[in-house]
Amino acid sequence: MAAQTFDMIVIGAGPGGYVAAIRAAQLGKRVAIVEREHLGGICLNWGCIPTKALLRSAEVFHLMSRASDFGLTADKIGFDLAAVVKRSRGVAAQLSGGIGHLMKKNKVTVVMGTASFKDKSTVSVKTAKVVEELTAKAIVIATGARARELPGLEAEGDLVWTYKHALDPKRMPKKLLVIGSGAIGIEFASFFNTLGADTTVVEVMDRVLPVEDAEISKFAKKQFEKQGMKIREKSTVTKLDRGKGSVIAHIEHAGKVETHEFDTVISAVGIIGNTEGLGLEKIGVKVDRTHIVVDEFCRTGVEGIFAIGDIAGAPWLAHKASHEGVCVAELVAGLHPHPVRPEAIAGCTYCHPQIASVGYTEARAKDLGYDIKVGRFPFIGNGKAIALGEHEGMIKTIFDAKTGELLGAHMVGAEVTELIQGYVIGRALETTEVDLMNTVFPHPTLSEMMHESVLDAYGRVIHM
Repeated sequence: MAAQTFDMIVIGAGPGGYVAAIRAAQLGKRVAIVEREHLGGICLNWGCIPTKALLRSAEVFHLMSRASDFGLTADKIGFDLAAVVKRSRGVAAQLSGGIGHLMKKNKVTVVMGTASFKDKSTVSVKTAKVVEELTAKAIVIATGARARELPGLEAEGDLVWTYKHALDPKRMPKKLLVIGSGAIGIEFASFFNTLGADTTVVEVMDRVLPVEDAEISKFAKKQFEKQGMKIREKSTVTKLDRGKGSVIAHIEHAGKVETHEFDTVISAVGIIGNTEGLGLEKIGVKVDRTHIVVDEFCRTGVEGIFAIGDIAGAPWLAHKASHEGVCVAELVAGLHPHPVRPEAIAGCTYCHPQIASVGYTEARAKDLGYDIKVGRFPFIGNGKAIALGEHEGMIKTIFDAKTGELLGAHMVGAEVTELIQGYVIGRALETTEVDLMNTVFPHPTLSEMMHESVLDAYGRVIHM
């Protein structure tokens, strides 16, 4: 069978790959996309989207439980876990189907199968029926990543789960252990804890949500503990003894080991890149600790070969992957895109309370040598937050004292994953403290706290 020729081939149809394919097609390129499992990748099918659907159900359940706070009555509040999961899977299926429509609309050739490099311009794809060959001058690797599994803590889907098992649980955990308190771990801990699971989170670092600003982590930890979670920091799960219907976890802290019994364990200890079977060594693409090494424009160092998204390293976020996809497509088309800067990418965690951030933490800004001004504003000082019954939270902003540059913004509380984009845009436009102070924020909104936090950094806060 003769090889099909394209201008660009994309391997992987997640939020990086499918966006790269669409943008290249918009620019007049003939594009093929290869996907071995689901259009939309992990994000749409087993990640970002279905987890948010689950967490929305937990949020509504939480609000129903607080009905009396709002002068309402809700009796016999309960949940049907199977129905919650069914809704989540339905949302994922709807969006995955939408990606298929977008591929057709943009005349992108979709090949369902497993890809590997024959050489640096040829991809061999093993489909359900045949092996096809595709050629192109530009090939984009967007194969994503999967859950890291530590020796002895491997998931089997019954007692020990990965995120995939947790997204389609066959039962409701009664006593749950979550290993790892990054975004994935803390979101599942929040979901199952809200629905009534006795939840313990073990984190090897000195604080939960270790990539966040220390002050935000500390605030979030207090809220989690108020909700009944047990948080164990500077601790390691060294062993799991699996029995019939239960697991004995050996948890080490400060040199001492304790054992605790759980009926379910969720392992959320990071990810590893999907590099196996691609034949990268054949074409000279460099891999470091399961991730492909790239420059600021996602170039691998091998002419015509690019890598985007989780396979290309941190931050492991869908929106970063999508932006990289656009960058590469425009580069291939001869345009001059801006490189993707990690510090310009916002991180969002959809636990309760939500957490969002962009730019440098206070500690990082100091490490980089900045003379900084820091502002804070609590949700309790905001009328809209009190009216919503969501008065637990805070917004923190960090400025360069010399130039007024917004170095970082960090939030914890209701709807902060929506608010953070205001600061993201501000940073992209190189906004200073003066611009933010002179901006009129609408009242009554949660966004007013963004203004007040800036004012606080410069000793001008009004409502605190």
